[in-house]
Amino acid sequence: MSDRPLLYLDVDGPLNPFAAKPHLRPAGFETHRMMPPTWVAQHSDRPFGRIKPLRVWLNPEHGPKLLALADVFELWWATTWEHDANTHIGPEIGLPELPVVEWETSTRFGPEGTFFKTAELVDHAGGRPFAWVDDDITERDRVYVERTHGTEALLHWVDPAKGLLDEDFAALRSWAAGLGVAGSAA
Repeated sequence: MSDRPLLYLDVDGPLNPFAAKPHLRPAGFETHRMMPPTWVAQHSDRPFGRIKPLRVWLNPEHGPKLLALADVFELWWATTWEHDANTHIGPEIGLPELPVVEWETSTRFGPEGTFFKTAELVDHAGGRPFAWVDDDITERDRVYVERTHGTEALLHWVDPAKGLLDEDFAALRSWAAGLGVAGSAA
């Protein structure tokens, strides 16, 4: 087990700014057309040849920036892409295979009106400090984590129309520095 805090990464929103207007791809992002198995399964009522590929915008600079955080965080996928993130997202931005949080539920809400991921991430962290990067974080999630987690946690919201920005990476490193994690000084 590592003494580094966990960093839970969502894909849609932070890495794929899906909420940006289709004709206004954010600067630095490249367009990819993907057919992950989960996407195909969602469209099982159509013949395979009639399933439109999923448009995903990814910034190739995000991979190296996330790898630079791996000296102070233990990186985990925390996305509904689950293992598809390792086969479709990571290779496009230069990330190695990462461990994956496998969701036990697919309902939209968790306890006390939280996002469905919240309680599962608290359980998964098992008392370790963690940072969670997602576009679905609300104040209810923050209150729940503060009340139930028992140690440090950073719930970092990312605008799903912009994706991760330099200031987001700086905020993560700064938070780790506040924990006294070796190598976290910028």
